[in-house]
Amino acid sequence: MEPVEMNKLLSKAEVLIEALPYIQKFNRKIIVVKYGGSAMSNPELQKNVIKDVTLLKLVGFKPIIVHGGGKEISRWIEKTGKKSEFVNGLRVTDEETMEIAEMVLGKVNKSLVSMVQELGVRAVGISGKDGGLLKCEKKYADGKDIGFVGNVVGVDTKILLDLLEKDFLPIVSPIGFDDDFTSYNINADDAACAIAKAVKAEKLAFLTDVEGVYRDFNDKSTFISRMTVDEANDLLDSGVIGGGMLPKLSGCISAVKEGVNRVHILDGRIAHCLLLEIFTNEGIGTCFYGDTE
Repeated sequence: MEPVEMNKLLSKAEVLIEALPYIQKFNRKIIVVKYGGSAMSNPELQKNVIKDVTLLKLVGFKPIIVHGGGKEISRWIEKTGKKSEFVNGLRVTDEETMEIAEMVLGKVNKSLVSMVQELGVRAVGISGKDGGLLKCEKKYADGKDIGFVGNVVGVDTKILLDLLEKDFLPIVSPIGFDDDFTSYNINADDAACAIAKAVKAEKLAFLTDVEGVYRDFNDKSTFISRMTVDEANDLLDSGVIGGGMLPKLSGCISAVKEGVNRVHILDGRIAHCLLLEIFTNEGIGTCFYGDTE
């Protein structure tokens, strides 16, 4: 064998050896992956994410996917001649929009199930309504009624734990209902946080359209690869974080405080970002962890 070919093989072996302690550490541990953004709308990135999660399952993790579908919902709303309206990043959801959202999210859900099963892993697609998984109440945006948008107030984990126990990969769409069984559209980040807390996940990973957290977004040298909860709170209090990162950062802090061991914000536009973050020493995103560790 040529030396160049031998070096390539040795490099592959080194990658596997570097991943070994992480595979050992997280074997049989639950990881919740919030999947959305550009990684969902780009077919190639979509395949890479599904391959990553499937690999996690096959090496012993217990992954749960919580997916969004905002761009697809907006596309179908436009087909009806309506315009999407947002308040503080939340979609204003009237009765017709709610019907479209539930239809589209169901379609996305079963598409992801098919992609996972094509790779040889058994998956089950559910919504937050199945098994009473996600209990909701109406959510307001700065006191404004924005329609059928839900705030998660309870998580019944039985259906998820049963599926994991039977070796299925659960894929969850963020729809829930209230005490009167009225359906609500839930922000996928909120749904993922609530589920990760309830199942005491080892990890919660957000696939986003940014590299992670910066002290100054316009200065790429201020990228933060690791943060304690106290440091994250200080950053929030400083007022430098805004836009869509603000609720995401708050969700990360809340998740760690309520029992999730590690929370990661990753750039879903990077191929195999999940594997690079979890199985390499350096990682590529921002990781949040408890102050006592």
